[in-house]
Amino acid sequence: MTLAVIGAGFGRTGTLSLKLALEQLGFGPCYHMLEVLANPAHDGVWRAATRGEAVDWDALFDGYAAAVDWPVAAFWRELSDHYPEAKLVLSVRDAAQWHRSAVSTIFRAISSKPDPGNIEARVHRAMTRELILERTFGGRMDDPVHAIGVYENHNRTVHEGVPAERLLVYETGSGWEPLCAFLGCAVPDEPYPHRNTRAEFHQRHARRTPSGD
Repeated sequence: MTLAVIGAGFGRTGTLSLKLALEQLGFGPCYHMLEVLANPAHDGVWRAATRGEAVDWDALFDGYAAAVDWPVAAFWRELSDHYPEAKLVLSVRDAAQWHRSAVSTIFRAISSKPDPGNIEARVHRAMTRELILERTFGGRMDDPVHAIGVYENHNRTVHEGVPAERLLVYETGSGWEPLCAFLGCAVPDEPYPHRNTRAEFHQRHARRTPSGD
């Protein structure tokens, strides 16, 4: 199995819903940050990639048909080159709304302190801080002008760097139709998934983080 779909959109652009939608359309299993959490050994692989070291993408994505969300979105170009037949989905939403959502969820989680006795949590937090906070946002995640600029530049770079026939710019909340048309799939009878609201994110994070952090 090789990746057929690569998600280039930043986290908090509906990536968990997109993961579930792709799986429902037959492009599963779909890799997501949740898979990193479930496979702690992957943290080391992503940290190596962040530092520019060689990564065996085929081994990392063995058994997966699609991949979305961070850390994947940070390496869309490398993955696009490695899987030249794959289609790319750039999930987007209003920039100001994205930043407010990201600050209150992902950025808040990255900034919190993991359980000092949980080595896996500490390693995962180190990876996400290095990749997302430092490499992607230069440590200025709380600066809306800077962070939104990074977000918009990323989206523009993907849009300009991928041939139109390989790329779908998917506006969060657009439902099944554009995704199914792009992938050549029938539209399911069920509603498009809607998962990982801010409340759900905080509930999941609270289960992994000591109270007070």
